[in-house]
Amino acid sequence: MGWLTKILKGYSSGSNHRVTEGRYDERYDNDGVWGDPRTTSDELSDFDNEEIDRAIALSLAEEDERNAGSHTDDDTKSVCSSLKEVEEEDQKDEVPSLSEEDQNDEGPSHSEEDHKGKKVIDEELAKAIQLSLNMDSPPRNNYGSLFPRLPSFFQGVYRTCAGCNGRIGHGRFLSCMGGVWHPECFRCHACNLPISDYEFSMSENRPFHKSCYKEHHHPKCDVCRNFIPTNRGGLIEYRAHPFWLQKYCPAHEHDGTPRCCSCERMEPRDTKYLLLDDGRKLCLQCLDSAIMDTHECQPLYLEIQDFYEGLNMKIEQQVPMLLVERQALNEAMEGEKHGHHHMPETRGLCLSEEQTISTIIRRPRVGAGRILDMFTEPYKLVRRCEVTAILVLYSLPRLLTGSILAHEMMHAWLRLKGYSNLPPDVEEGICQVLAHMWLDSEIMAGANGAGVASSSSAPAPVPASSKKGKRSQFEKQLGEFFKHQIESDTSAAYGDGFREGNKAVLKYGLRSTLDHIRLTGRFPC
Repeated sequence: MGWLTKILKGYSSGSNHRVTEGRYDERYDNDGVWGDPRTTSDELSDFDNEEIDRAIALSLAEEDERNAGSHTDDDTKSVCSSLKEVEEEDQKDEVPSLSEEDQNDEGPSHSEEDHKGKKVIDEELAKAIQLSLNMDSPPRNNYGSLFPRLPSFFQGVYRTCAGCNGRIGHGRFLSCMGGVWHPECFRCHACNLPISDYEFSMSENRPFHKSCYKEHHHPKCDVCRNFIPTNRGGLIEYRAHPFWLQKYCPAHEHDGTPRCCSCERMEPRDTKYLLLDDGRKLCLQCLDSAIMDTHECQPLYLEIQDFYEGLNMKIEQQVPMLLVERQALNEAMEGEKHGHHHMPETRGLCLSEEQTISTIIRRPRVGAGRILDMFTEPYKLVRRCEVTAILVLYSLPRLLTGSILAHEMMHAWLRLKGYSNLPPDVEEGICQVLAHMWLDSEIMAGANGAGVASSSSAPAPVPASSKKGKRSQFEKQLGEFFKHQIESDTSAAYGDGFREGNKAVLKYGLRSTLDHIRLTGRFPC
């Protein structure tokens, strides 16, 4: 079964954000100063924009008021006179400071003062805008703004903390995530500690320390337990098992990391395996239910026969069943004159020729994590019918061994019942359907009680297994995994054949599907 290749954005890619730090000084109630703004003219702070907007708004408002009040030529002359007085005042070296009484008695009119203030603001605003347009990095005043500090009546603005919703008073503040924060209010979503670093990461609009984000979101390898490294493009690339959802570094495919020959999992480093004599590695969880010799497999073989009998598909002939090593299985496959379609890694055979097979007669002796001694003997096959023996690879878990037996017994049933010269996708497909049905019966065993199989056209419950004893949670998962292997097989004969055959059985029933195969050599549509 092919493993999946997953590519994710690196934990630092697209998730880093920066904090702008500033200082807020409270003066004369609402007279506030914001410090340490951005450093380029293209990145004006919000407060700089507010200064411009308020100055322009005031200027426009006064202009409207002046236009509205201009009804007579005398008023126009008065304004011109006031502007002239303002210009004369600007040319003086010193401006005397007048008391409130002096201003009432001797000073210029209120209209003159308003026009004077407007002119000063307009001139300062024009100069600041001109400077910002002409310079790549415009200078800033002592308060960190692009524009000269406006009079105090423009400073009625204060900031609210985005964390506690309280007012930011005198002292430091942080500007990030579209708001401003008290330094102690800007906290990591994972550890709930303040974020004091210059950069931070975000996920689902929540801030994280970069280290916390990596710990919670960067995938770790299930083999070496380290963070999966990024590739040259800065992306996280790893392999993932389609059923177990195990993920690991791509390098482990080539560094000799063992993989179980049964469940296909890569175990964490320092995990013990059983090394078989043919080079396969078996994890200890699969070893727990593994069947190791022919004698040990006979009860399971009887269960499969009962399963077929419950489907009204009893095999009358006595067909020997032998557990063998991989070498013996390969030799037997070569000795068959009848060319059958086989999987890339053959784990079972239904033989039709007379041969001498080396079978395992006793459980192998195990020590130091490996097979030390194999106990085998030759077995002479005699042809009494169309099937001489069923061979199954040793050391596989009980559920996998049973599914292989159910598959090979369907081959035997087809040959013994005269289903000859079937296309590979039909023969292998219907055999996989029976293996899948047996796994279903084992998974449901004890849950709904023993069912009674039927040959009617409607899908019927399959007989429950006679296996006693409570299975472990891992063995239940193994059963689902072996079903998943059958369902997701990509080969034309085993995969496509199973899906087409299973669809026909679910629609028409097993007996009607077999009758149609006998007549046409194909699955019913």
